[in-house]
Amino acid sequence: MANSYLTKTLGSPTNNYKWTYSVWVKRSKLGTEQNITEVYSNNQNKGRIMFRTDDQLEILDLQSDAYVMQKKLNRKFRDTNAWYHIVIANDSTIGSPDIKIYVNGVEETSFATDNEYTQNQASLFNSAIANYIGSAQSGVNFDGYMSHFAFVDGTALTPTSFGQTDSTSGIWKFKSPSGVTWGTNGFHLKMENSAALGTDSSGNTNTFTVNGNLKQALDTPSNVYATINSLGYAVSNNWTVANGNTSKASTPTTNAWRSGYGTIGASSGKYYWEFKVDQIESSDPNNIMVGIIDAEKMKHESNNDYFTKQLYAYGYHAQAGNKMTGNGSSSVSSSYGAVYTANDIVGIAMDLDNSKIYFHKNGTYQNSGDPTSGSTGTGSAFTIQSGITYLPAFAQYYGNEHFSINMGNGYFGTTAITSAGSNGNGSLFEYDVPSGYYALNTKNINTYG
Repeated sequence: MANSYLTKTLGSPTNNYKWTYSVWVKRSKLGTEQNITEVYSNNQNKGRIMFRTDDQLEILDLQSDAYVMQKKLNRKFRDTNAWYHIVIANDSTIGSPDIKIYVNGVEETSFATDNEYTQNQASLFNSAIANYIGSAQSGVNFDGYMSHFAFVDGTALTPTSFGQTDSTSGIWKFKSPSGVTWGTNGFHLKMENSAALGTDSSGNTNTFTVNGNLKQALDTPSNVYATINSLGYAVSNNWTVANGNTSKASTPTTNAWRSGYGTIGASSGKYYWEFKVDQIESSDPNNIMVGIIDAEKMKHESNNDYFTKQLYAYGYHAQAGNKMTGNGSSSVSSSYGAVYTANDIVGIAMDLDNSKIYFHKNGTYQNSGDPTSGSTGTGSAFTIQSGITYLPAFAQYYGNEHFSINMGNGYFGTTAITSAGSNGNGSLFEYDVPSGYYALNTKNINTYG
């Protein structure tokens, strides 16, 4: 949602003193100010729920250019692979504490700033003014994913109206809102209709207008997909990642090998994903590589390094079409397949049950590889070390070499795949997924890993 938002001007509320927000968010970018939602009359009268540059959550209500309420948590929200369930409930009729903040079902009690409404203080939240989700007036747009954004007019609720603890894992998980009286201004945006992401499912007609380049993702609180890890060395120091951490889009001023990694790894099962070259260096093209790496070796990454120097790392290099394997200090290169360049799509089929990995270029598996051949590894497949948890890995040399990944959401950056291949099992890929392979997400790892 980095350049997108939803907007609606609500009407007169059922009860201005009582309300509840509930939203699931997955952050993509850290260290920047980002709004989850804001209500706005003018610069002297506005309310915001946001992440500050220190990655702490804050809610504020500014009226006549003075804060009538401002609360900021001490905890930091820095896990870009996790969905956070945030519930904020207000009842200013009871006096302090009137604002309660919950994260993943647990009430927060440690605050950097803790200024409550006075008793019976009217709130700008739940007022008849413009409401924005993902930002607008402030210009600090949310960068990441949102799901099931709900607002309740007239009641201060607890998180159990929107989530529950899984009886097996003990993890807080989504549930459909139950026992909720929405009130006049209440709404529930499931964001499940790609053509109308602002549709209200509460039973009211408080549908929001979509603005900007908003895209639907299959990544949800119930099923998390892998993305590019924004805490990796290259991303933290050189790369800019965009589009929900699925694209490397920056242009560093100095040229050096840099590597990035996925947020989800696996040690068993069969998984498939796609990698697209968006832009290359014309004077010395195709210094780009895609593959996998032992998750433990990610700890040793540094600048001016490519991931296949590490032990238990395997890559397919664009420039010569060679396969690259790491020995702990350098990379061994050997003949493998065709070169690939701008607009080419590389498919990766990782068979951890038989310790093999296969790569295709635009649908043709290199070196006559057959990902369904099992232990025989037809077509001189890469044989990889068994018993390792592997992450997707990516590397590039020139700053203007850009790429995007499709882990199953059906997009390369903001561009939808041309036409979905077969065997996606609910995920969307450009090319056919080999039989027995699945997208790299938490549901598939739990089921097939």
